[in-house]
Amino acid sequence: MPFRLTPTLREALARADRPLAGMWVCSGSPLVAEICAGAGLDWILIDMEHSPNGVESVLAQLQAAAASPVTTVVRVPTADPVVIKQVLDLGAQTILVPMVSSVAEAEAAVRAVRYPPRGIRGVGSALARSARWNRVDDYLADAEQHVSLIVQIETGAGVEAAAGIAAVEGVDGVFVGPSDLAASMGLLGQQTHPDVVAAVRRVFAVARSAGTAVGVNAFDPAVARDYAAAGADFLLVGADVALLARGSEALAASWVPEADRTARAGY
Repeated sequence: MPFRLTPTLREALARADRPLAGMWVCSGSPLVAEICAGAGLDWILIDMEHSPNGVESVLAQLQAAAASPVTTVVRVPTADPVVIKQVLDLGAQTILVPMVSSVAEAEAAVRAVRYPPRGIRGVGSALARSARWNRVDDYLADAEQHVSLIVQIETGAGVEAAAGIAAVEGVDGVFVGPSDLAASMGLLGQQTHPDVVAAVRRVFAVARSAGTAVGVNAFDPAVARDYAAAGADFLLVGADVALLARGSEALAASWVPEADRTARAGY
């Protein structure tokens, strides 16, 4: 029986009439991924760059999230084509590649998610969850329809090259990371500094001019709403680990007299 894959982030964005809200899943837990996937958000991001995730745990989280009507994105730890190939073969349909700072790096990411002759992705779909073990009809011929690529701009060099990056054929969206961007601008930990916000909005402007979807990370609700009003098509507005940390701190503060009541930022 032919198997039908779920929509990619590209397809979800094409249907959306508002910015899509999502959250990080950083715990490495399939159970937590299942809870977050069923929360009613538009999308979740399983992170391999700054989280304790390998291919086995990502596979389990993809399987856990599949029961919910949510778009699942996997951020790979590196633009290494071997890693990207493995994650795609796990069945990830939308890939986020971090630290893309040039047109050449964006073009290399596109090649990594495509089969020859348009790319260099290794062919193993008959053995892999990506094609549901050859249950997806014509997967090899239609693979580009089933895979969406988002590249992350998070350096000053990336901002300078953003117009070219957004215009690369095969890049379905650009995602701005204000934390690393702030660091690259000499403003470590100052994601809402006016110069950082201006750089983020500059990426918004050139991406939209290129007709490319643009997203951003913003845990502060006021900042997230400002970015949505400025044209963000998709946002990450929280994280599993941050919600657990702040929630457990609030619980302790309510019940333990000597608990640390220091206010901490979510991200």
